[in-house]
Amino acid sequence: MLVLTRKKRESLAIGRADGSEPMLTVTVLRISGGTVRLGFDGDPNISVHRGELVERMRGATDEPTVATPSV
Repeated sequence: MLVLTRKKRESLAIGRADGSEPMLTVTVLRISGGTVRLGFDGDPNISVHRGELVERMRGATDEPTVATPSV
């Protein structure tokens, strides 16, 4: 795991180290109490999901499937 420290309005770039546009830029927009607001900007083909939703989606795909007989 990479751990970075960022201040308000600072960002980090993900992907494409060849000097072209990064695939995704994450910017700290606001820090308030125990909450951090992040902004994501990048390639529209990259999906961004909250961690708990990814876990829920993984759980849904791990459920056994019941085969239905074809008629």
